[in-house]
Amino acid sequence: MSVIFLLLTISTLMAGIFLLAFIRAVRKGQYDDDRSPAVRILLDDAVGRSVQPGPVPGQPTTARHSAQPRTTHPIANEPS
Repeated sequence: MSVIFLLLTISTLMAGIFLLAFIRAVRKGQYDDDRSPAVRILLDDAVGRSVQPGPVPGQPTTARHSAQPRTTHPIANEPS
């Protein structure tokens, strides 16, 4: 029975040490990562910046499948 009390005491002390280490790490800014890929996707892109697709490797570039982006959307020009 005394072994159980010994193990409970040791595990409680270890949990307290890990809790203090976690609190210290949070206060020192170890978890402040606002530029990681997971957070960067939530940020707005710069205004005026557009992504233009390039040619696909191994596929011939034709007039129908050119690498130039369309200037207007085909459905946007149709009358309602």
